[in-house]
Amino acid sequence: MTDHPELRFGAGLADQPEHWPVSSSEVVHETGRVISVRRDTVAPAGAEPFVRDVVVHPGAVGVVALDSANRMLLVRQYRHPVGYKLLEPPAGLLDVQGEQYRLGAERELWEETATKAADWRILVDAFTSPGLTNEAVRIFLARDLSPADESFERLHEEADMETVWAPLIDVVGAVLAGQLQNPILVMGSLATWTALNGPGFDTLRPADSPWPAKDLLAKDLPAKDLPAKDH
Repeated sequence: MTDHPELRFGAGLADQPEHWPVSSSEVVHETGRVISVRRDTVAPAGAEPFVRDVVVHPGAVGVVALDSANRMLLVRQYRHPVGYKLLEPPAGLLDVQGEQYRLGAERELWEETATKAADWRILVDAFTSPGLTNEAVRIFLARDLSPADESFERLHEEADMETVWAPLIDVVGAVLAGQLQNPILVMGSLATWTALNGPGFDTLRPADSPWPAKDLLAKDLPAKDLPAKDH
């Protein structure tokens, strides 16, 4: 067996930012809504150039809202591309220019569930499909929940959205059984379970911690190209 190097937390076990030269780049499809498609010709030094299409996305935030009984607050929302009503944590696009990531998460929690939280921490940062899109998502843990003073008027897929509670242990079980498939729910519930039964929530990153990977990607989305609000 090949002797592969071993990486450890704090000693090389981390993604490394790198940007290969691009000899040409053009927007080949512009929806005017959430996404566009960019075609890049990548020209690594000393190697043959190749073409990659990139779905340009503003990014998103998700919220694992956990009550004192360790129940997750979920919504059931129709998702047209996959033909399912999915159980999901509150989540949405980073489509307000200049909005801080935590404030975006607070907004989504309020808009989708009329709930607010006093305790915020970061669970997970992820690229959702790095071979296809630059979409990045940050998933927050929100606790010390209470009803919001006002509600938000929901439209389109959100108009008939059901809000439910589910014990975290049951959510994790349903994820592992293949019964829950929303990626923010999968990542968020497993990360919450790991923290709860491992080092504890106090070891999670503060809610306002930097997100350098997303900040770097934002350079690919000029302000004039930010999408119109669309949930």
